[in-house]
Amino acid sequence: MEDIIKTDKRFGFGLMRLPLTNPNDEGSIDIEQMKQMVDMFIANGFTYFDTAYMYCKYKSESAVKEALTSRYPRDSYTLTTKLHANYIKTKDDPDKIFNEQLEKTGVDFFDYYLIHNIGRDHYKKFTELDCFEWLKAKKAAGLVKHIGFSFHDSADILDKVLSEHPEMEFVQIQLNYLDWDSLSIQSAKCLEVCRKYNKPVFVMEPLKGGVLVKNVPEKAKEIFRSVRPDMSIPSWGYRFAASQDGVRLVLSGMSSLEQMEENISFMKEFEPLSEKEEAAVKEAVDIIIDSIAVPCTGCSYCTPGCPKNIPIPKYFSLYNAEMLELEEKKWTAQQDFYGRLSQEFGRAGDCIGCGQCERICPQHIHIIDMLKKVSARFDA
Repeated sequence: MEDIIKTDKRFGFGLMRLPLTNPNDEGSIDIEQMKQMVDMFIANGFTYFDTAYMYCKYKSESAVKEALTSRYPRDSYTLTTKLHANYIKTKDDPDKIFNEQLEKTGVDFFDYYLIHNIGRDHYKKFTELDCFEWLKAKKAAGLVKHIGFSFHDSADILDKVLSEHPEMEFVQIQLNYLDWDSLSIQSAKCLEVCRKYNKPVFVMEPLKGGVLVKNVPEKAKEIFRSVRPDMSIPSWGYRFAASQDGVRLVLSGMSSLEQMEENISFMKEFEPLSEKEEAAVKEAVDIIIDSIAVPCTGCSYCTPGCPKNIPIPKYFSLYNAEMLELEEKKWTAQQDFYGRLSQEFGRAGDCIGCGQCERICPQHIHIIDMLKKVSARFDA
């Protein structure tokens, strides 16, 4: 397949966490500051802009028209938007949303279009409503140049989607150094599946929504600084993601001109991680993991005899990731992962306290009590 991202590595402007005039109102986009950010982004040779129907209280796409498409010629940027399962109920709904998106963004076509947030639940709905055929038709009509999907689920589900839909040209996955070996999010395994099918990968959440900036322990920061004192803490997340074979684009949701300037400083002349830097990342991850809530190693000794079929290690992995999230975040990827797992397995709140898991746990974790905490976090 022709590589849809021509250069080796590219940097994308994610339009979900835009500058706001009121920090308590996600829809209060600071258009003037956004214009400055767009200008800086394009002036430094970057072109990829990523929005979606529901971003910024449904105002991100309109902001694109104000800050970008009404101010720059069409061949100077590439624009991406998405179709989310929550907003469609009939086979007519995707067209209604698509036409609204064209009008709001002020373009005649989209360079990239994603079926958004695929997991086992949404995949069923998208399939029933023929959304994959619908998107292929949009490409055939010239209304979309490249078609793909974003993904939040396990690697086996990703393999199923790609095996059934080889027409999809690229995949957007959550990938960062903390989720790399996660039992639940499975960044590394999902990347391997994309490589298996020779699909270019676009990366979302390289900083895990800010977690790998604000919640990195000082000891881990010291490791990064000792190796590259000239690189900021956020730069490690972006460069880790962009250094992976198969990754063609790394998205950044930037909410200030200062963040834009900093990110351009190390992505304009991208420098992959060296072996020494890769070792530093692994060491930092160990430190971060040591600070998490449940010391589960994922051995899964606890699961075979569970009378409620609860995937205990996977739930603990999600809970640990959730406990590192910023308190002000209203949505996290872990919530989606938990919801999808609980369709196939027992929920944490289903635990009957039989204790067989605790008797066999080599880490001597108080699993029953921890499942109550997991349930309180996710089942509500």
